[in-house]
Amino acid sequence: MSIFKRKKPEYTDISQIQLPEHIGIIMDGNGRWAKKRGLPRSAGHTAGAQTFRKIARYCSNIGIKVLTVYAFSTENWRRPEDEINALMKLFKDYLEESIRDFKDDSIVLKFIGDRSVFSDDLLELMTENEEESKNRDGMVLNIAMNYGGRAELVTAMRGIAGDVRDGKLSAEAIDEQLISDYLYTKGQPDPDLIIRPSGEYRTSNFLLWQSAYSEYVIMDVLWPDFKEEHLNKALIEYANRNRRFGGV
Repeated sequence: MSIFKRKKPEYTDISQIQLPEHIGIIMDGNGRWAKKRGLPRSAGHTAGAQTFRKIARYCSNIGIKVLTVYAFSTENWRRPEDEINALMKLFKDYLEESIRDFKDDSIVLKFIGDRSVFSDDLLELMTENEEESKNRDGMVLNIAMNYGGRAELVTAMRGIAGDVRDGKLSAEAIDEQLISDYLYTKGQPDPDLIIRPSGEYRTSNFLLWQSAYSEYVIMDVLWPDFKEEHLNKALIEYANRNRRFGGV
């Protein structure tokens, strides 16, 4: 028998399973979704934003503690200028709406990534959303904007090196937990499950440190077509795996 043969699934419904605490989603496929329909790429991003709202609320409603979504990577700046401009406008529209739309939700909004490149009005909206939601007691929603896993680690290493230089920290104190405490996700559990729609088999520089023991589920559906039933399928797939964390 092959050691890679999967065990026959035991769970068939999310009501039977223990949900992961932290889910990461690489929201991939907006451009291809638009191209298949003869639409501009911006139309795919608009459709993807609608899917994001729906899935974020669904995760909150079923009891997920932390959801991290990959909205815009450090590499996405290489895209055509008109597409980037459309994305920035979409982000701005979303942040303006979220102040109103999420005000009755328990969702806590956080933005992870390098904010220094964003416009003042976008930065102001990020801060306002975080301030408005910080005292809520529900799911933490991390929106990764201008985020890259390698860049995050570089930022963390610079922070640690600076504190060692200033005498706030000894080199001997550096361990895995300390490195985690210098990341954007400080104080949050590492992702148990990372979902990548669109069928691509890449991590794409997403939560590189945090995902060391995450389960990945790759799904052959473009993000704008992703529905609650796709998330349920991924959750069941996750529940039917045997997580050993390097043990037996």
